[in-house]
Amino acid sequence: MARPVPALTLLLTLAAPPALAEEIGDAEQGATLFDRQCKACHQIGEGASHRVGPKLNGLFGRRAASLADFDYSKSMARMGSDGLTWTLETLDAYIENPRELVSGTRMNYPGLKDPTSRADLMAFLRDWSDKPRDIPEAEPTALKTTPELTPETPALKGDPDYGEYLSSECRTCHQADGSDQGIPSITSWPTEDFVVAMHAYKKKLRPHPVMQMMAGRLNDEEIAALAAYFATLE
Repeated sequence: MARPVPALTLLLTLAAPPALAEEIGDAEQGATLFDRQCKACHQIGEGASHRVGPKLNGLFGRRAASLADFDYSKSMARMGSDGLTWTLETLDAYIENPRELVSGTRMNYPGLKDPTSRADLMAFLRDWSDKPRDIPEAEPTALKTTPELTPETPALKGDPDYGEYLSSECRTCHQADGSDQGIPSITSWPTEDFVVAMHAYKKKLRPHPVMQMMAGRLNDEEIAALAAYFATLE
């Protein structure tokens, strides 16, 4: 039996810009979700200010970590420097699983798994962007062309010895001793974090072109092996 198409993916595929925010999802339902799940850390709307997290006015089309008066985590700042910009696709991935885009994010949020709820929340967030009617449902390059990550992929057990054999290119940039010299450490990463990050590069959700190229060369077993190897390092 064919796997059903997620609601948001279907909407992104069918919508034609320019479009109303309601065509993403139900903005009123999104406002309710925001109050329940986001309001403790974020503000949005007239008079919004930074709290634990940055204010979310004008979010769509904005470069990650680009508000000068908010102290972002080092991981989020790096992703912004790499070119991460908040679009429907990148926000959808971040809300579903924050670690998939930003491994070291300070946002203590487990993710919102229901695609319809994510669409509703983004419809509400887009209402508070500068010109919501002028923001397309998705750029032509933003349509997903790869399958969703199955639960079996992060659970795949890798061979650390094979991972060590594969790791030479990784270690030309990432320090095996775990030091951070302008490039984030991947030593002692939890294997699931490593796997979802690499698949985010494969799907071009994370914007770093070198990492996209490197991850694109690897199959699931090789990614699992690298994850297993780097998890053993101290």
